[in-house]
Formats: sequence, structure tokens, C-alpha cells
Amino acid sequence: MATRPSHPSPSVVDRLREAGCVYADDETALLVEAAQSAADLATMVDRRVDGEPLEHILGWADFCGTRIAVAPGVFVPRPRSELLARASIDAADPGSVVVDLCCGSGAIGVVVAHEVAYVDLHAVDVDPAATRCARRNLTAVGGQVYDGDLFAPLPKRLRGRVDVVVANAPYVPTRAIRLLPPEARRHEAPVALDGGTDGLDVLRRVVRAAPGWLAPAGTLLVEASDAQAAAVLALFNDAGLTPQVVTDEELDATVVLGSRERG
Repeated sequence: MATRPSHPSPSVVDRLREAGCVYADDETALLVEAAQSAADLATMVDRRVDGEPLEHILGWADFCGTRIAVAPGVFVPRPRSELLARASIDAADPGSVVVDLCCGSGAIGVVVAHEVAYVDLHAVDVDPAATRCARRNLTAVGGQVYDGDLFAPLPKRLRGRVDVVVANAPYVPTRAIRLLPPEARRHEAPVALDGGTDGLDVLRRVVRAAPGWLAPAGTLLVEASDAQAAAVLALFNDAGLTPQVVTDEELDATVVLGSRERG
């Protein structure tokens, strides 16, 4: 029977540190905890040194204090998106209909469902690898996951009845993809990162379509960069949504949200 490693080897910490892992000690402890044998640990360390995201190796990411299952190729939920999750929780009420667009692993939907009772949760992504992962996470909270492009695969009965639409759509300009860390460029689906020439191609489509799905006084929430906030505000205004910007300097996060007027 293989023996699980019991203590981090200094050589593991050194290898991770030399590979550029800022939190080499913490990562080593997590890898040791996850490894089933010394050979397993060696393989996991090799993968990490090669630039694979720690979360893909472990099979989970910590998001808002919840372990979210992730798989190779699937977008890893970022700490900055915790602002989007918190704002979505604030926008929802018990029993709200919530739609999580570009859901990836389903992290935001999971957190909302944990914090707001009885939400009717629907999640969509165009990447089949992401929706497979999202189903693993959302089944436990009663969420429904759909494969397809934005609102297209949602049941038509939801039109005009959605209380919260949250979209962590790709917003990195195409020219900036090459500047992302290698673990993102090499190990996450391009469709989860590339937002087109100015980063707003997908967000434009989300904002234009959202009013047809929102309930009276329903709210749309999206993540963007600080530099894009003014342009996204203009999109919301053009769509008839009353917008505001919420930021968190510590998370380096920007969220734009807007609601339909009643009537």
C-alpha cells in the first residue's frame, strides 16, 4: 500500500518557489494534504512547476470560503469576483429567480444559493467542460445548468421573470491575452478570457438582451475592469437600466449593476 506523505519536503517548497509560486509554503501544504502517496505528490509538484493552476491540480478552488470543484481547462474563479458574488447576494431575496451567465464552474451561483434561501437558480455557459463542472457544483443547491450561448438555452417561461442576472463574462481585450499569467493563457479556455477588441463584445450582448429577461425592478450585475467602467455604464443607460459602479480596492474589483424601473 502506498504511504501518504506526512510532512512537506523542503525540496518541494524550494521547487515551487523557484518556479515563481509566491505562496510556495501554503501551496506545498495543500499538495501534501491532497496527495495519496509520495509518487502522487511528485506528479502534482511537476504539474505545478510546469505552470498548471494549483486549483486544477487539487480539483477545487476556494471562493468566498466555499470549495468549488474545478477541472482542467475550466476557468478558475478569481478572488476579485467575490465582489460580484456579494453584490449578487445583496440584490437577491428569498425565492428570487437568479440566472448566472458565463457561469464557468458555477461558483457565483453556488455562493448565492448558500446565502439566499430558496433561490430558483439557472446557470449557462457555452463551454461544455465548464457546464460539466458547474453541474457538479450546482446540483447540491438545486440549480439547473444549460449548455449554450448566453440567454438562448434558458426556458422561455423565464422571460420577464428573472430577478437577478449575474454575468462574469470574459472582458480581457484580445491584445491583452498575451499579458495574462501563463497558467491562465495555457490552461483556461480562451472563450472564458477573450472579450474581443475592447473586451466588451460579450458584455454588450448581455446588457442588450438582459432587459427582456428581467422582472420589474430586476437587477443585472457584471464584472469589468476599472478602465471599462464608464463604457459599461453607458451600455446600461442605453439599455434602460439605472446603473451604478461598485468597487473594492483590496480585491482590485469593479462591478457594474443596474435595475429596471418598475412600471
